[in-house]
Amino acid sequence: MIVNYPEFNGTTIVITGAASGIGAAQTAAFLNQGAIVWALDIQENQTIQQFNRKFHDNFHFLQTDISQQAALKLAVTKIMAAGSIDVLLNTAGILDAYRPTLETSEQSWDRVMNTNLKSMFLLTNGLLPRMLQQKHGVIVNMASIAGLVAGGGGAAYTAAKHGIIGYTKQLDYDYAPLGIRANCLAPGAIDTPMNQADFAGDGKMAQQVAEQTPARRWAQPTEVASATLFLASQQADFIHGTVLPVDGGWIEK
Repeated sequence: MIVNYPEFNGTTIVITGAASGIGAAQTAAFLNQGAIVWALDIQENQTIQQFNRKFHDNFHFLQTDISQQAALKLAVTKIMAAGSIDVLLNTAGILDAYRPTLETSEQSWDRVMNTNLKSMFLLTNGLLPRMLQQKHGVIVNMASIAGLVAGGGGAAYTAAKHGIIGYTKQLDYDYAPLGIRANCLAPGAIDTPMNQADFAGDGKMAQQVAEQTPARRWAQPTEVASATLFLASQQADFIHGTVLPVDGGWIEK
């Protein structure tokens, strides 16, 4: 059940990775609160089309490859022209097939880093000046339990997620006195299309992950979306530069 946050009515939210998984759940959550959402994703799928039909006046989709600097620059220009920016959700990311460093090519490393980490740097730098003009802005970056412990990804993914946490802490430290608030979410086992390989076949891998999670289950993307609403809300105004795990107790082990 999603709690109502009337404060988001009419506010402007920018979300990456909006076409599926956690990003789609976040998009739906903020649209249902009456927010105006600028959604970025590399694909325009049925989910995006449904958002457009149901929330036509408040939903704006930009088909964007966030790993490409030129594409992000164009998206920033369009968003900035629309007016205020209240919340930025850097959610999009890709996996690395759990490959250790000797099995990670330079091309794969760059792809993961550009998508998962550099895109946050570029999009944040593009939109932060508007937030500073407003003297208010909230940024929620998508980390992972792989940003806190090993084993949640391969060499590139784990390095990128650790980098996201460090970048977010420094971002908040530098700009909190100017009205900016930045935090991270660190999901664990979330039932999203990105993790569907774990459910393939007899689903043994998914079952093992659930058994290794103290909560003994996978979470739904809506649970991360609910945490996002709180972290972006005025109720969390004194929460700065932190990492909020949504992991069913994974990192407590």
